Amino acid sequence: MAEILPIGTILAVAINQVIKTAHAANDIVIEKESFKILSSHLFDILNVLKELELQKLNESPIARKALENLETDVQKANTLVEKYKNRGRFYLLIKCRHIVKEVQDVTRNIGKSLNNLCLANTELLSGISDEITRLQNTMQRAEFATCHSHVQILDKLNEGLANQKLDQGFANDIIADIATAVGVVVEPSEIRKELDSFKREKEEAENRKERAEVYFLEQIIELLSRADAARDYEHSKDQYLQRLRVIEGHDPKSESIPPFKAFICGITKQVMVDPVSLSNGTAYSRVAIEKWFGSGEKTDPGTGEELEDLSFRSNIQLRQSIEEWKELNYCMRIRACRFRLLEGNDDLVIDALFWIRELMKENVINKDWISISGVTELLVSILGNLRNTLVKTDVMVTLKDVVEGHSRNKDLVVANRGFCHIVPCLGCEPSLSKASLELIHELVIEESGQNMDYARELSQQCNPVSFLITILMGSEVALAEKVQEVLQKLVDVDDKNVILSAKEEWYGPVVDRIAQGPKSVKMAMLKGIVDLELEEHNTKLLCSLGLIPPLIEMASADLEAKELSLSMLVKLLTNSENKTLFAASGAVTLVVNLMRSLPLPVLILAKCSQILENLTSNGDGIKFLVDNNGVKINLESLVSKLLGFLQNSRLPYTVLRPVLRVLFRICESDGGLVKTAVVTASGVSLVLTLLDHSDSETREAAINLLFLFSNHEPEGVAEFLLKPRRLEAFIGLLENSGKCDVQKAAVGLLANVPKSEVELTKKLIELEGLKAIIEILESGNTEAKENALSALFRFTDPTNIESQKIVVELGTYRLLVDFLKNGSVTAKARAAALIGDLSMRSSELTLTSKSNWWCSCFGRGAAMCAAHGGICSVNGTFCLLEAKALPELVKLLQSQVHATAYEAIQTLSTLVQKESPRRGAHVLHDCGAVVPILEVLNWGSESLKVEALEVLEKVFMLTEMVDWYGSAARVPLVRLTGRSIHEDGHLHRKAAKVLLLIERHSRRSTSLVTGFNG
Repeated sequence: MAEILPIGTILAVAINQVIKTAHAANDIVIEKESFKILSSHLFDILNVLKELELQKLNESPIARKALENLETDVQKANTLVEKYKNRGRFYLLIKCRHIVKEVQDVTRNIGKSLNNLCLANTELLSGISDEITRLQNTMQRAEFATCHSHVQILDKLNEGLANQKLDQGFANDIIADIATAVGVVVEPSEIRKELDSFKREKEEAENRKERAEVYFLEQIIELLSRADAARDYEHSKDQYLQRLRVIEGHDPKSESIPPFKAFICGITKQVMVDPVSLSNGTAYSRVAIEKWFGSGEKTDPGTGEELEDLSFRSNIQLRQSIEEWKELNYCMRIRACRFRLLEGNDDLVIDALFWIRELMKENVINKDWISISGVTELLVSILGNLRNTLVKTDVMVTLKDVVEGHSRNKDLVVANRGFCHIVPCLGCEPSLSKASLELIHELVIEESGQNMDYARELSQQCNPVSFLITILMGSEVALAEKVQEVLQKLVDVDDKNVILSAKEEWYGPVVDRIAQGPKSVKMAMLKGIVDLELEEHNTKLLCSLGLIPPLIEMASADLEAKELSLSMLVKLLTNSENKTLFAASGAVTLVVNLMRSLPLPVLILAKCSQILENLTSNGDGIKFLVDNNGVKINLESLVSKLLGFLQNSRLPYTVLRPVLRVLFRICESDGGLVKTAVVTASGVSLVLTLLDHSDSETREAAINLLFLFSNHEPEGVAEFLLKPRRLEAFIGLLENSGKCDVQKAAVGLLANVPKSEVELTKKLIELEGLKAIIEILESGNTEAKENALSALFRFTDPTNIESQKIVVELGTYRLLVDFLKNGSVTAKARAAALIGDLSMRSSELTLTSKSNWWCSCFGRGAAMCAAHGGICSVNGTFCLLEAKALPELVKLLQSQVHATAYEAIQTLSTLVQKESPRRGAHVLHDCGAVVPILEVLNWGSESLKVEALEVLEKVFMLTEMVDWYGSAARVPLVRLTGRSIHEDGHLHRKAAKVLLLIERHSRRSTSLVTGFNG
């Protein structure tokens, strides 16, 4: 019978076990927090056990059993601690979830045993009962959690395995994470130790027949073995050279060594994968033999021998031999690939590329050996010599596989100036361009993060920014994402690439740096883009990305920042969208205040003026001259300030030109401001002096503004123009057909100068200014033509017949008739009025009947003019009938437009002489003008009706006219005479006078008829 130990001895053993386990738990390197909690609880239990020792624990079956159970559970805890004490750190992290669960379970079990022990010794432990209750409750309810960072690594690892993410880049990444978490240096020797630990664990799992565990560990080993740190380059190199020496005796043309018979599985008839040995020593592939036994067989499949022991173990030696044979074949294939690549034949190159990709798929070590054998450099070198696009694309694809996750191969590609061969292919046909992009992306962007050195080399060797942005603008989404990643990397390593990107219309990085970068970066970026040629869509894109706010902020900084930011704003404010953003930010007030600040450098003043010029351009006028609340700024004050700049003769044209244009647009938008400029600030005299400016565009801007001012106050213009050489310069502006606005303003200014300035008229004729005006009538734009017609009135003044003759001799009459046909309403009205001026002198210029008789005596027999009773011509008598103007004037009446009808009636009136109205009245009757004149009494304005009555008064002096039109005229005339005398007395009297004429001639006509009948 076994000796029963005293309970005191059991207690002493338990105390020692608790102490040992508590200390050991503190030394575990993984999931330290869980083991520390367990250790802390054990030290608390130690106090309970020592209290029982002091109180001399009573012998009882219940107490003994409880103590033994506690000692057993603590022993399990100790076994757990020892189990994980000397295991590989990588392995411990991989198993951390399982470990935490084990610690939690053992802690809870110890808590239960402690509870039973306390129940058996209630009286002895009464003094510390509260502490014991809390301790046992805490332990029984323990909830241990795996370290969050460890969980993240495990999740990342499991996701990678699930997605077959077994590339070298991911392996490098996960090894770095694990090593950091468990405190292992990422060195080949240390990493190989950890991998060896995994392999030992796998072999133990195989012996325990834990297939799921074996499979999981195989995956981990395969993945981690791909990492750079898991392989020693020198070891790989020695291994390759060793294999290379072995194959030197084989035919160089040979591509493989046949497998030994021992390598062939008797079941699959293929080279064995994971060979295992049966109890009788024969070997088979593990999967094949498992399937054999699983089907119920109990014999050796090769020999047919009955097997009593169906167990099998890994045949490490055979597996190593097979691996060596495979490696020899790898070397032979790699050697054959070199030969094919060097041959330069496209078909041979394609074969070699296929083999290279297959080799890398078969074993990750081949990436090392491809590097060691010089194949990587060879692939780079042939890129420059290939002409076949398909082959070149295939090389790119292969190189991507070669460098994928392999830093040494990446280094070789970059060191051999591979980017110089790869980048130009970005601009080739789509498949080659895509392959090039994906290779660049693999070189520059790693799975674990960006490699700055490669990006810098890319930037320096053969900068691809232009190619990349071209692809970005028209590529598919997946490709565009890769382009953006590479571009982002390039702009991150070198600010010059930010500027290059902006030049290619990829503005995001430059706007980000201007908005968020330090001052030095902001300045550098602005200097890089301020001189770029920007189309409207470029400026819109820049502002939509948020460029305006940081520019406004910089405009309030130092002088250099002001200059750059304002210069950029000048370039941006060319469209309504950008102007809206600028105005909404309250920046207009900032610019105006800057212009008011003194002293202000000329360059800053010029930029501010140009900003205002842009804000008011394209017909926007004062629309954007508002504060941040959309309220108009004080325009009167601004106009006065701008005019003040014109007083400074030392200001350059870069200031004066935009100031003049801004003044013009503001005053054009708000007519009330013209009075402020002209009367209050003496604007005309200020602008007149700028007509002598050396800069032609400043002169042109001045003439535009002066024309606007002259509409209000033309005083002083004629006096200025008559000074020596100034009129010649002014006529030069009239002749400037390339600048329609300048022509319009110049001839408009001339139209506004009073006709009483006779000396100016003479000078204009002498210096061929009149010719210039007529040329505008022929080739100017609509507004210029209208102003030119107005300017002609000073030359068609009926009191100056010599001037009229010159106008007609220059062929103006034909142009005036054309305007009656095809001009704008304004042009038609002015042309009709000008013809009226000329027609007023036709009667006195017409040859008298006596002269006509004299001419007929000598056989000349010229036709008599129906209107003027003599021989008429366009040039000789300015006759509007000879000029074919009469039908067009009648059409103007019929169109019932007040402006044109008014001038048409006045001109037609010149044909009917009050002293002898017969010829003129009959001309109006013959051309059908009388009826539309009568109709004016129904639809015309008061002034137009008066003009119609003036003509009708002369027409109805003839009895036949009353007979023909009297009845039709009575109704409107009666209506006009019946109106209130307070409405228009003059019109009332005129209508009554015409009506009286009709009545008088009607009675006379009636009495004549009666007398004749009687």
